[in-house]
Amino acid sequence: MTAVAATQRPADIRVDLQLIADMIPSGARVLDVGCEDGALLAHLVRQKGVDGRGVELSQAGVNICVSNGLSVIQGDADTDLGGYPSDVFDFVILSQTLQATRDPKGVLADLVRIGRRAIVSFPNFGHWRVRWHLAFAGRMPVTRHLTYQWYDTPNIHFCTIRDFLALCAEIGVEIERGLALDDTGRVQPYPATGRRANLCAAQAMFVLRRR
Repeated sequence: MTAVAATQRPADIRVDLQLIADMIPSGARVLDVGCEDGALLAHLVRQKGVDGRGVELSQAGVNICVSNGLSVIQGDADTDLGGYPSDVFDFVILSQTLQATRDPKGVLADLVRIGRRAIVSFPNFGHWRVRWHLAFAGRMPVTRHLTYQWYDTPNIHFCTIRDFLALCAEIGVEIERGLALDDTGRVQPYPATGRRANLCAAQAMFVLRRR
């Protein structure tokens, strides 16, 4: 996939969210886990006619989604995904949320169980700027995608791309597609599964399914 041109992207959706939307066919059954204010979900319902549902931890986010007519409930990815039947959705989305879960391994297993495919994106803690900051400043990095200080961050399980690939292999998750992204969310020309991505990509996005 190539990066979506700015003229093709609605002003109310981030570049990385548009990339996710482009992967989902019209009319699909979709669950967006950690949907925040529902920007992606609303786009999918409006532009793709999906049967879209959302789960969001914050009540404020749920209120915004519901006020915009979206089917969103308050829930926790760590505790509530286990109650969903297997294969009930065509796609389950977890965008920029994996690192904030208490049990990433269990959450990832649930994503590919309840969805025929899962789309997962996350900031890459192996990015060269993060390494540079740790090596030379000696402090936890604050970047465009790691915006919190170490003492108030909701991100409790940082990982590199290589860590994520190893976890997928460990629990029997197949990677159908991977995208290496820069810090603006635009697709980079190198493979997301390669060493260069682990060093140079600020974030990554993968389409997954059970083996």
